[in-house]
Amino acid sequence: MTVLIIATVLMIAFWTHEYWRHQRNVKAIPLRIHVNGTRGKSSVTRLIAAGLRAGGKRTVAKITGTLPRVVLPDGREAAIVRLMGANIIEQKYIFRYAVREKPDAIVIECMAVNPVFQWITERKFVRSTISVITNCRADHLDLMGSTEQSVAMCLSNTIPTGGICYTAENSHFGLLKKVAQKRNCQIHKVRPVDVTTQELAQFRYIEHAENVQLALAVCAEAGVSREVALRGMQSANPDPGALRKYVIREGRKRITFYNVFAANDPESTAKVINMVTGHLTDVIKIIILNTRADRIFRSHQLVDAVNKLDYSYLLLTGEICDKVEAYALQAGFPQKKLFTLGEPQPEEVYRKVVELTDSESHVLGIGNIAGSKQYGAQIVAHFKHKSRKQNEELKWLKQ
Repeated sequence: MTVLIIATVLMIAFWTHEYWRHQRNVKAIPLRIHVNGTRGKSSVTRLIAAGLRAGGKRTVAKITGTLPRVVLPDGREAAIVRLMGANIIEQKYIFRYAVREKPDAIVIECMAVNPVFQWITERKFVRSTISVITNCRADHLDLMGSTEQSVAMCLSNTIPTGGICYTAENSHFGLLKKVAQKRNCQIHKVRPVDVTTQELAQFRYIEHAENVQLALAVCAEAGVSREVALRGMQSANPDPGALRKYVIREGRKRITFYNVFAANDPESTAKVINMVTGHLTDVIKIIILNTRADRIFRSHQLVDAVNKLDYSYLLLTGEICDKVEAYALQAGFPQKKLFTLGEPQPEEVYRKVVELTDSESHVLGIGNIAGSKQYGAQIVAHFKHKSRKQNEELKWLKQ
């Protein structure tokens, strides 16, 4: 009994010490920016950090997205190695690591999906001075509720008390505003039209106007001018999951592949597909949907979204192709437009694309980039490798 009491006292003492140590680390960083939302969190986190660095603010950023990592004040990146699954306790160690860099600011992507954990992350770990909610879309409905409104309410858990919040969300801005008012938080809605097409063209990848405008608004709040912040964003490294395209020539055929895996909720996926191929006519449009065993509901949602789009063929890859194929046929997909490939070597997927291409095709990889074999990532890497290899050969021939 005595041993149990001593152990309990020691444990309480340890966690009390850890709590106060973390609060000291939080207070040591004056500008704390917490980025939440359905889509665009990783990109916005990177953009904000790049803009702040360009403005002379020593900044540490933590990205949770496709490949979790820390971005250091000089722009170098360090991978986060997880021996087990993701856990919000990780944010505590990020602060412990960050304070060694003596930063002016930390930009940290919210890694929690469960609404309770979102609340804990903001109130206990980050205690942000500026919050960002990118958007509120129908995703993770098993944890956030069955409607977009319930998703918005869950995401509002990271709106700080007595701070500032920026969002690009339009449909549920009223709900977010009510929560912000209760917490004495100033909330601002940005307008993506304030970013020009010419400014977006200066990025090395395809970036969304609302992401850039959100980042510019936060940087302005921190005292960095628009011109300086934008220049820093345009020169920064993109997130591995950023929307990029790769052009490949196969004889007389021209194939353009787009990595759309990061936008894996139905609304975001449809928006990106319409953005990059909606204006195209008289070309083959091929969608590669990579499936994952623990994401069958999301695969069904994406099938429904694709069915409403202008497409030529749907190729199914990944772990649960047969189940998704059955759902697609039931949803009215024409058999002649549907091909179930499974998980062959990525070259076989590429060969199928070539076979379906007349003279020009635009190919979009959607769904889950991960899975047991990281098969979506394998597909992206294969198309990327072919494109870069051709570019290198062309450069060599021109010399």
